[in-house]
Amino acid sequence: MRLTQGSDELVHLTPGYIPEWGPVTTFIRALNHTRTNGFAMTWYAIQHKPAQGDRALQHLQNQDVPCFFPKIEVEKIRAGKRTKRLEPLFPGYLFINLEQTNPVWARLRSTRGVIRVVSFANKPAPIGDEVIRHIKDSLDKVAETGGIKEGEPVQLDDGPFKGINAIFQAYDGEERAIVLISFMQKQQRVKVPVSAIRR
Repeated sequence: MRLTQGSDELVHLTPGYIPEWGPVTTFIRALNHTRTNGFAMTWYAIQHKPAQGDRALQHLQNQDVPCFFPKIEVEKIRAGKRTKRLEPLFPGYLFINLEQTNPVWARLRSTRGVIRVVSFANKPAPIGDEVIRHIKDSLDKVAETGGIKEGEPVQLDDGPFKGINAIFQAYDGEERAIVLISFMQKQQRVKVPVSAIRR
């Protein structure tokens, strides 16, 4: 699992409205339990345009804006093959670190890839350093959402073993895997196409 940093786009909300953004909402709501003094709270959430997180990040960094764009390495099966790719931990959002007096605020909404800064009551909503620190500390604990782990129950839905329940053992190259099945009152290790495995 790897961590990358960057910037995405900006979001503006109706005063007092907290949308259901999953993990993003969790950390934004944490602000209600965080002490604000106007100086320590320098992190803000930015909403970026669809599929333009890296673009927003690049253009924000070109303006010397400190950014945090957390990503995790996810393993998925596509077209019968295993693939790994980095995906944003909070799809559609990234974080920036700015002082309120920084002149770059006037240019944020015109930054390529950016939509808005997450705001409440028409004011950018600050995020405590401890919240960002918690996200960073938690990255290593985030499970890879696409990979199948050793010992995980699976079902085979193609080939001679179709419909049989199995226990995943290991990958064998990009297109095949080794699973453990019960056959004739014995457990047998067999190789099957990755595309035949369902969780």
